Amino acid sequence: MNTLTRFLTCATMLALTQLHAADPKTLMTERGKMLFSEDFAKPIQKAKMEKGKAPTAGWRVAKGKWENLDGALKGTEIKADMHGAVARYPLEFKDVIIQYDVRVDGCKMTTLSINDAKEHVCRVLINKDGFTAQKDDHDHAGPDKAVKFGTAKMDIKPGEWKTVVMEIKGKEMVAHIDGKAVAGADDMINVSKANFGFTVSGESASFRNLKVWEALPNDGWSKTKSKLTAAK
Repeated sequence: MNTLTRFLTCATMLALTQLHAADPKTLMTERGKMLFSEDFAKPIQKAKMEKGKAPTAGWRVAKGKWENLDGALKGTEIKADMHGAVARYPLEFKDVIIQYDVRVDGCKMTTLSINDAKEHVCRVLINKDGFTAQKDDHDHAGPDKAVKFGTAKMDIKPGEWKTVVMEIKGKEMVAHIDGKAVAGADDMINVSKANFGFTVSGESASFRNLKVWEALPNDGWSKTKSKLTAAK
């Protein structure tokens, strides 16, 4: 191996190491195969939604205003919609790690929402005061109800980027930001999922560096879960 080749190889290995190191450590699972990624540096591909026809590939933007600004996707609720802004991406999965950066720019709430083919499954809710993880209401008419697993209090300032990690494995889920975590379990989470997406209530929130991996078992989860339970 000549000097130039050795230098390029070392530089590549260093770059890969730094890229991996930039991802927060997972708690419940290990990152497996990459399923999807979107940095939002360019305008998103929006699915065409025509009555009587199957949607084309891309993001399904149902409500609100979604635009690409300064290398990020910005979502804003439109008052006339009488509903928060919603952008979803169709992706079949079961056990998953979803990671992204979020900036709360005046919105009341933003969420990462997971759905099966018919209804909501679970979500992470974020506002200026912290974040909550919950199992969603899956039937609306009852008897099923939303179940909050807990809330982590933290100060999230406008204009400040935060990296969110949601992990789902079987009936368990955990969400964490900046070392603070909320975990819970419910049998309704242990289903095949059909899509995920972002919602924004109020002014706006911005998103970047979205990554979705298959979630693999983590041998250290039992010990970590005990610590989280004790802390709670």
